[in-house]
Amino acid sequence: MPTTPKQPSNIESLVFVIDDDEAVRDSLKSLLRSVGLKVEAFGSAAEFLAIKPPNVPSCLVLDVRLPGVSGLDFQDELAKADIQVPIIFITGHGDIPMTVKAMKAGAVEFLPKPFRDQDLLDAVWVGIDRDRVRRESDSSTSKLRTSFESLTAREQQVIALVTSGLMNKQIAAEIGVSEITVKVHRGNVMRKMGAKSLADLVRMADALNIRRNKL
Repeated sequence: MPTTPKQPSNIESLVFVIDDDEAVRDSLKSLLRSVGLKVEAFGSAAEFLAIKPPNVPSCLVLDVRLPGVSGLDFQDELAKADIQVPIIFITGHGDIPMTVKAMKAGAVEFLPKPFRDQDLLDAVWVGIDRDRVRRESDSSTSKLRTSFESLTAREQQVIALVTSGLMNKQIAAEIGVSEITVKVHRGNVMRKMGAKSLADLVRMADALNIRRNKL
């Protein structure tokens, strides 16, 4: 069982439930709402795909056996569509190979029925927290990308070379400008990227995957 994070009370979140058994859906909704979680439940994967999820930390409680497409196949479909919602599988017919496949594909938990209410709630908190962290990371990377795109073509060259470990003199020789010009470009890069130090700039370059191997 993954470690349960403390759920921040000021962050809205949403739990999706997909199960073709109405009684199970109602039971899960009641359990999740009893701890203050917002829930949307669906009888099939197709119903879930028909909605536009709100942009809040979320997770998906997914039955392995569904009409049309299985839960494991649906997990694959979501991954291919780059829909990154953490999944907690529930099943009355699970086995070890099925569990291993689901976990290798990134599932938060695989719970055989009947499961303890607390085990499900623990997994849901983990899923929501995982999604929150991912969203914060994606947002930070998006802002960095916008800053990077504000650089001139020459400045983009310079940030890649600077963060690869080259000195100003080496960069000047590499791109055919004076060392003074490189210093000006470096200053512009630091300012536009909001970097407080070279280490900070290196971290940004790694996040954007723009560092070059040292020549």
